[in-house]
Amino acid sequence: MTDKPDGFVPPPYPYDRLNELKPLGQHHEGGLIDFSIGTPMDPTPPAVVRALADSGSEKGYPPSIGRPELRLAFASWLAERTGAEVNPETEVAAAIGTKEFVAGLPHWMRLRRPDKDTVLYPAVSYPSYDMGAKFAGCRSVPVPVDENWSIRLDAISKEDADRALLLWVNTPGNPAGGLDDLPAVAEWGRSNSVPVFSDECYIEFTWDGAPRTILSNGTEGVVAVHSLSKRSNLAGLRVGLYAGDAEIVHYLREVRKHAGFMVPGPAQIAALEALGDQVHVEEQRDRYYSRLERMAQVLESFGVKVQMPQGGFYLWVAAPDGDAWSFARRLVKEAGVLVSPGEFYGEQGKGHIRLAMVQPNSQIEVIERRLGL
Repeated sequence: MTDKPDGFVPPPYPYDRLNELKPLGQHHEGGLIDFSIGTPMDPTPPAVVRALADSGSEKGYPPSIGRPELRLAFASWLAERTGAEVNPETEVAAAIGTKEFVAGLPHWMRLRRPDKDTVLYPAVSYPSYDMGAKFAGCRSVPVPVDENWSIRLDAISKEDADRALLLWVNTPGNPAGGLDDLPAVAEWGRSNSVPVFSDECYIEFTWDGAPRTILSNGTEGVVAVHSLSKRSNLAGLRVGLYAGDAEIVHYLREVRKHAGFMVPGPAQIAALEALGDQVHVEEQRDRYYSRLERMAQVLESFGVKVQMPQGGFYLWVAAPDGDAWSFARRLVKEAGVLVSPGEFYGEQGKGHIRLAMVQPNSQIEVIERRLGL
């Protein structure tokens, strides 16, 4: 028997923990209906699929930073949707989806600034912000959020600000759908000399007002991170883009070239096609909002109060008596619905559950029939 290593041991992957719940819903005809993970299930635009198949770009190595026309298309889309201007030549680059970018960023940034050791991120948020810090051997410091699930900049201590390698924000937020004051976040970062990375992958699903980006007040000290996974139902192609401060983007581009990070050529061509079409995005917006409203009514039949999110396609619901796992079990047993307990998204998320509105209305109808609604 060998000794166990003293180094980092990965915790259980959050969604693997749901396996204990799945047998509780096997008695339902038609099986479990899974709202636990935000994986897109709706159609990808046919023109995007054709572009993927016909690109002819599979033979050679694709540019790590993204094809020039892809970077230009992203900059044009960003300007049209938000009014923010970025230079596609110096301030934009591609990423292999955004999860790998999120999880790997602290490692690359710490090589740049070894005197900094702290990653700040919202206390209720996507688990990869925390894990990325841990992978880099950094201090992982969650920043409290307010009653609207927006980050509280006033809760960041001077010590943490002085030691901060970077600050993450996420607008609209996963899981709770909050919207941060991005101009205030950018100003805080500049005032404290802390690079700010704004995860904006749900930007097209902003319900309260217009889509917003941290780049609206300039690129100095800030980087926005975007994905086509949710916008265009392209999660399987792994296409993301990041844009902002030219010095930071240049540094990350060069590091990632050396590390061999490259979005496959056909995926870049498909992404170019997707960015040029807004019609399918509007259709997807309508789908998600309809499901949010409909599932809110289903959940209210369980005696809980449901507040619609300001953005994103998740319902974030306080569990009765504050016991999220108990409520998750009840939903599986009584309705065959699988959800995620809020503790997956941080200690401050305990007592809530999250539902991803990825299932079609036909599946919601099945749930309504099961419950006699």
